[in-house]
Amino acid sequence: MMKRRVVITGIGSINPLGHNVSETWEKAKQGANGIDYIERIPTDEIDVKIAGEIKGFDFSEYLGRKQYRRLDRFTHLALKATDEAMSDADIALDSLNLDRCGVYYSSGIGGLETIADEEDKAKKKGYNRLSPFFIPKAIINLAAGNIAIQYGFRGMATASVTACASATNTIGDAFRAIRDGYLDVVISGGSEASITPLGLSGFKVMQALSKSSDPKTASRPFDQNRDGFVMGEGAGTLILEDYEHAKRRGASIHAEIVGYGSTSDAFHITSPDSEGNGARKCMKLALQDGDVPATSINHINAHGTSTPLNDKVESHAIRTLFQDHTENIHVHSTKSMMGHLLGASGAVESIMTVLSVKDDFVPQTLNLTRPDPECDLTFTAHKGVHKNVDYALCNSFGFGGHNATLVFKKWREENEQ
Repeated sequence: MMKRRVVITGIGSINPLGHNVSETWEKAKQGANGIDYIERIPTDEIDVKIAGEIKGFDFSEYLGRKQYRRLDRFTHLALKATDEAMSDADIALDSLNLDRCGVYYSSGIGGLETIADEEDKAKKKGYNRLSPFFIPKAIINLAAGNIAIQYGFRGMATASVTACASATNTIGDAFRAIRDGYLDVVISGGSEASITPLGLSGFKVMQALSKSSDPKTASRPFDQNRDGFVMGEGAGTLILEDYEHAKRRGASIHAEIVGYGSTSDAFHITSPDSEGNGARKCMKLALQDGDVPATSINHINAHGTSTPLNDKVESHAIRTLFQDHTENIHVHSTKSMMGHLLGASGAVESIMTVLSVKDDFVPQTLNLTRPDPECDLTFTAHKGVHKNVDYALCNSFGFGGHNATLVFKKWREENEQ
């Protein structure tokens, strides 16, 4: 059977830069920074004081107090981003075959806030006093489950959990499900809400977080002075659709997904393969999957965490794969602007990549004042770059050696042929 084309007809996000996609993109183009001092939780007893936190949005008002209390924050974020994406896609639910509509939505950690709160409650009041909603609030698949319930999508609902590659793997799996004819429409993406004392301290004792106390300069991917990532929270949702299905209903198309690659380093529980072999093979597989020549890539939205090892390894993998063409690829790290959204990072960064392809603009990478000589790529260091972006890659790499790459293609009217 001929493989079908997969297009993106809706996007939605809530993250440290903005409460929606439009606000996020405008701030990204301006070079804004969404990292600041933490306000939502007390930090008196923990060492971490800064994060990419979502501020100024009342989820209890948005969802209603009953639903708000029954869901963890990571599901709050997922529902908000999905609401925007579905509205953007302008899909009439009564026109769909809901048995062929799926939900592929992930998180790296899930309901960490709920887990910590319920454990505290149990120690104080006894384990018989746990909330009956504890498990449904905490488990990772319930973002996908709640989204499926919200829209009545009866096709496969699943969550690929691969740490910081979770959302990218999930979007890639959704892409294949449509391309291979199993589904027509998929709500895909990821959500994370781990800015909690437990989450922050857990990453801090691993020495993964930046030690900087300055929120405006702490996240500095590919810079000589980088010393770790900054935690972020947020969600991103992409509506993926079979092209013929989208065409029949007259949908507007943001971009096309043409390739997906995924590999394992099989090397270490937290550190990437020092030669970047897994990352390089992952990008190569994504290009081969989409039959896209390496020389067609104009932009890479890098994993770019701001950790000493990751940035060096990713740079080496890109240089090794693209060789002389590397000079023509503008590399950007969204994490410089909003921190590391863990399992949601690939979803929000995929949306940023889609918008770069759509608008022919690559945002700047903040705080890249002294590029590391071992990260010898063409970065958008001091300002964003207007350039033709026909094809772009989005990379995500996670603890455990999980690697995932997506290839996005510009949508033009002639693409319909």
